[in-house]
Amino acid sequence: MMPLKNTCSIPSLFISLSILCILPLSLFFFHSSTTPNPQISLQTSPNSIKVYIPDLPRSLNYGLLDKYWSLNQDSRIGSEVDNEIRKTHVPNSSGKFLPYPENPIIKQYSAEYWILGDLMTDVKLKIGSFAKRVFSVEEADVIFVPFFATLSAEMQLIVNKGVFRKKDGNEDYERQRMVVDFLKQTEAWKRSGGRDHVFVITDPVAMWHVKAEVAPAILLVVDFGGWYKLDSKASNHSSPDMIHHTQVSLLKDVIVPYTHLLPRLPLSENQKRETLLYFKGAKHRHRGGIVREKLWDLLINEPGIVMEEGFPNATGKEQSIKGMRTSEFCLHPAGDTPTSCRLFDAVQSLCIPIIVSDNIELPFEGMVDYSEFSVFVAVSDALQPSWLVNHLKSYSDEQKDRFRRNMALVQPVFEYENGQPGGIGPISPNGSINYIWRKVHQKLPMIKEAVIREKRKPPGVSVPLRCHCT
Repeated sequence: MMPLKNTCSIPSLFISLSILCILPLSLFFFHSSTTPNPQISLQTSPNSIKVYIPDLPRSLNYGLLDKYWSLNQDSRIGSEVDNEIRKTHVPNSSGKFLPYPENPIIKQYSAEYWILGDLMTDVKLKIGSFAKRVFSVEEADVIFVPFFATLSAEMQLIVNKGVFRKKDGNEDYERQRMVVDFLKQTEAWKRSGGRDHVFVITDPVAMWHVKAEVAPAILLVVDFGGWYKLDSKASNHSSPDMIHHTQVSLLKDVIVPYTHLLPRLPLSENQKRETLLYFKGAKHRHRGGIVREKLWDLLINEPGIVMEEGFPNATGKEQSIKGMRTSEFCLHPAGDTPTSCRLFDAVQSLCIPIIVSDNIELPFEGMVDYSEFSVFVAVSDALQPSWLVNHLKSYSDEQKDRFRRNMALVQPVFEYENGQPGGIGPISPNGSINYIWRKVHQKLPMIKEAVIREKRKPPGVSVPLRCHCT
């Protein structure tokens, strides 16, 4: 009998083993291709942030508007328009949501009004809104505190400015206390220590008496200027250097825009600009305003530069509109605080902002690239004689046109108003309110981590605030 031939040669064995090895890999890659990449899934933006509103008394929000418009008049500068509204429109507004004050001192901080108006809007009308109101704390990502903190502070300054820094006889302090005491009794506050609560504190003097108590929360502020303190130990009492107070941080808080006071200029209506640089405002300010005073003295007599002292009341507003719309650049030096509504008026006027600051916080950075439409200048450079003028003259018409085209693209981003009574109604999907809520949403993982860390802390152990990181 002939022996059976060995049909399993070495080459065929190699091929068989190769197939057996490749098959599991093929199955793995096939499975992977049909399974979403978790890394990509985590980076996908959600459609909304879920917001719960605690049931604070109406006297702490819209009731303050009732009180404001019931005043006989406001004698402060800039109140002329509001005094006229009191005579003509407000008496006929019974039962309706009242407008926010037009006085520039108050209007520039009106974010509280527009954000709450969006949340109060019927769900059927909330087209394009990133914030979704929920009616269960357990379902919420954050708790929005419906307190008009700016209006409360300004009401006190109108009625009795003398007691503003005191507690006795101070209605604003009583309202602040009412808000904080109410919240601290809720399970939501006890659960998170307030870390998932959102306060609108745009006016630097708002919530002045309770800042330390609301510090753990997510604060919507125009900048950190009202939260600075002197680091006397580090400076040995000899240096004016300021440090960020531990109550605020870009890690948890959100920088929001001022409400602009000047109307928007469409790019299609832009005309030739004859003035090189324009500034309108007070020369003498506190704190960081020393730079403004020095710049004023350097620039006041320079050809092609307009430096006007004034305030945006009815007359000043028209002057500002004309000045910004006919100037290539608009100066933005620090005043009482690092920023002001002047920056956002410049954007709406297509006047290229010249931001003179070494330390400034700006709204929506990471979403908006300010270098695409603004010029940033170091204080040391700006204070050199003729440096700033020569620098601005070095920009070509093509560069300036590009700045203005980019500015026109971001004009809607710095818009709160929706033209609806009480601010209640559909909002622009690309406006300030949605950008604010998207920024808050970015903070959620860190906020949730902080809440969990707080839960496992042993009783009696205190952890110092560490919010110096920017």
